[in-house]
Amino acid sequence: MQRQVESHPDLLDLVEIVMDLGRRPLARFPSGDVFLSDRPISFDDLHRAVSQVGGFAADNRAGISGTLHRISAIRNRRGVIIGLTCRVGRVVAGSGNLLRDLVKDGESLLLIGPPGVGKTTIIREIARMLADDYKKRVLIVDTSNEIGGDGDIPHPGIGRSRRLQVPNPNMQHKVLIEAVENHMPQVIVIDEIGTELEAMAASTIAQRGIQLVATAHGVTIENLIKNPSLDMLVGGIQSVILSDGEATWRGVRKTVLERKGPSVFTCGAEIISKTELRVHRGLEATVDALLAGRYPNFEVRKLYKEGAKHDLHHIKVNPWNDLPYEDGKAVIQDNAVRDDRRICDSAFDLEFSAKQTERSHEPETRTFALHTYGITETSMLQAIMHLGMDEMIRITDNLGEAGGLLALQSKLKKNPKIQAVAESYNIPIFVTKTSSLVQITKALRSLVNEWMNRSKAFEGKEKICSSEKTDALEEARLAIEQIVIPRGECVQLLPRPLHLVHAQIELAKNFKLNWEIVGQEPSICLQILPLQVDRETENNYCIAAGYQSI
Repeated sequence: MQRQVESHPDLLDLVEIVMDLGRRPLARFPSGDVFLSDRPISFDDLHRAVSQVGGFAADNRAGISGTLHRISAIRNRRGVIIGLTCRVGRVVAGSGNLLRDLVKDGESLLLIGPPGVGKTTIIREIARMLADDYKKRVLIVDTSNEIGGDGDIPHPGIGRSRRLQVPNPNMQHKVLIEAVENHMPQVIVIDEIGTELEAMAASTIAQRGIQLVATAHGVTIENLIKNPSLDMLVGGIQSVILSDGEATWRGVRKTVLERKGPSVFTCGAEIISKTELRVHRGLEATVDALLAGRYPNFEVRKLYKEGAKHDLHHIKVNPWNDLPYEDGKAVIQDNAVRDDRRICDSAFDLEFSAKQTERSHEPETRTFALHTYGITETSMLQAIMHLGMDEMIRITDNLGEAGGLLALQSKLKKNPKIQAVAESYNIPIFVTKTSSLVQITKALRSLVNEWMNRSKAFEGKEKICSSEKTDALEEARLAIEQIVIPRGECVQLLPRPLHLVHAQIELAKNFKLNWEIVGQEPSICLQILPLQVDRETENNYCIAAGYQSI
């Protein structure tokens, strides 16, 4: 197995090795899974592997001393290990630089993302950054020894940070309080807040003025709001009954959801992938917007790798909030105006910039940009893949550039502002009653058909307009070059629409010729004159005809 792994060309990208009793062992890479042996795993193989690692705790996790690797066990009903998942742990230098500007000023940060997306790697780097670069007293509460590695001596990847091990995962909330009371930290780093007791302990720590950096499972902030065990991290959620007048003024139902109190964390980051983050600078503002059915403000930060250089240059914001622009760059607004920032170090060059999006009212002809509301991005991507339209449809967060809006009916009713903005942009709106794959797929088909019909109509109209303009200019050119200039005679051209007549006038001006407009709409003609005429006479003629000389 070791020889097979070492000979693989993607060895440096190895994710994990899976050993299940009675099955062939396999290695997982981003490019796919690879079998490491034709012989199935036996009990002897598992016992040999288990003997090389540390002891398994109550969460069925162990490690290898001096490394960051995580070994997770699968047990049968009798408690016997029948499978192992050996995940590779790495220190990725600079992985926390996308969030450096947030944590260096003492703001508490919550990272949210699905398993395996790199949450632990990022907070490990943030802990090292705060301890080594900013000389803060950082204490890591290491539940499964994933941040600081297995063994009594922490891994050098955490820098000068100190580490508290948790003897039992059920005791994590008590260890959090112990860390504050006994060791006087300025920053506490927590991996995987998963229970209500841990959320309460984090809230207590935040009220004592200590900076928190923590992770939680989920895909978006909205998942956290819907989790009754963890909604305390964002201030808690309560149901409020409004008066008739208040409900009418807000345009909502009498019973609404609101945030109970202040959020434990100042800002949040949704980890989309290893190179992309969505940053919510004001977590409370994001929660309030989601509860009110509005689209929250956020920044999309990306790493573009070109050798050792990574460039972050992308910002997306709420499309219907007007942003002030200075020198062609957007100023990010979140309760207070924030200027563009630039952060540099030896391996990273991060630049925040934004350009004003100009909306074309005609549909795009290459790819269909779709804006969604109330439907998770995961469900949308699944439906797009199911239809085989992944190259045709792209999801956009900017309603202004979208060719269509797909929304959940119940969500759209609570937020008429989105519907008004879509209608102002002449964007077709489709709704689904549920977020099931069948409903979304059906709506997508209708949206794409609508877009294709509009695209064909627009292309046809554009071709007709272009052809008519070419004919009008060619007629004027031939008249000027063959009659007006060589013969000295005036020529009256064919009747044209007013915008085509204006184009012919510009051509006549280029030849230093005078002209007259004859007739009335829709039978306006241009008469090109060979000689200079009295301007007053020309104006009188045009006024009598109902037009002004141009």
